Amino acid sequence: MSLKNYCIILAGGKGRRLWPCSRDNHPKQFIDFFGFGRTQLQATYDRFVKIMPKENIFITTNTEYASLVKEQLPQVCDENIVVEPVNRNTAPSVAWGMLKIASKDKDARVIVSPSDLFVLNEQAFADNVNEALELVGQHNVYITMGVKPTRPEPGYGYIQLGDPTMTKGVYHVRSFTEKPERDFAQVFVDSGEFYWNTGIFLSNISTFIESCEKLFVELTSLIKEKISPEEVTIPNLLSFLEKYYSSFPNLSIDYGVLERLDNVCVMKCYFGWADLGTWHSIYECLRRDDTDNVVIDSTVIMENSKNNVVKLPKDKLAVINGLEGFIVAEHDNVLLICKKGDTSGLMRKYVNEVQMKFGDKYI
Repeated sequence: MSLKNYCIILAGGKGRRLWPCSRDNHPKQFIDFFGFGRTQLQATYDRFVKIMPKENIFITTNTEYASLVKEQLPQVCDENIVVEPVNRNTAPSVAWGMLKIASKDKDARVIVSPSDLFVLNEQAFADNVNEALELVGQHNVYITMGVKPTRPEPGYGYIQLGDPTMTKGVYHVRSFTEKPERDFAQVFVDSGEFYWNTGIFLSNISTFIESCEKLFVELTSLIKEKISPEEVTIPNLLSFLEKYYSSFPNLSIDYGVLERLDNVCVMKCYFGWADLGTWHSIYECLRRDDTDNVVIDSTVIMENSKNNVVKLPKDKLAVINGLEGFIVAEHDNVLLICKKGDTSGLMRKYVNEVQMKFGDKYI
């Protein structure tokens, strides 16, 4: 267990693609969605604490969810919880976390991970992570973790493999594609050149800081204006970042940053991955019964029904007859019944419409 290895877990998303079970005041990463006994954030932390010291694990979130992070991960000290004063997507929060890590260890190797991963093979995951951490410790590159697609999933991002590197199973990245149409996703799968983008990436500290100087040009100019060259230290940069955080652009780390760099590689990984962030992906990934229904930690009697996904509160019983190809999801004051399909855009539409018509209490 290398003391040079660090982790940043991203836990600031609203999870609206799993509405109504994921709500703005309690999104999916803070829910024991599948009845495993641990929330998705806790399960992700458990996974990384087996790979690196717990004091090397950082969590990024926003002011709205800081108390939930502290409640669910009391073993993480306040210093390791990076709380955004305003929402600026993942790139600025990762930059803040990287600077905090740099203040502890200028030679750190860092893995950045979403908080809602579904990993089938924990040992294979640990092996892939340790191998990738060693590589970024030796080379000034970014490594993204790719998984071979098992179906043409339009709700995922895809990475196109370029030329192989000197390391077996690691390739230069030719292109990133975010959530293609199903027909294009089928072409990607058939070609064998595209891997699912897990949203996990790794780099060493110096590589990341050097990239930030190139990507955040306006902020770099502001730093030079506000801080003299001899005062550009990690503590001063951290103070600057906190004071001027709202000046950061609203960029995601995977598509807003990585696709703009030329030193990004992809590692072929085999740990069995899924982004369980949409109803459709949950249906595709989880075990179904004999009639192709997915019932998630719920009490249900189903008759003459198939190809459905059902998620209900613990104290509810559902009797469902004659239903085919639907999502049935209830939480608190909202019941959702809609045709199953590629629903990520549909959920955002419903959330926006409900918010405008009925207010925040249903969101």
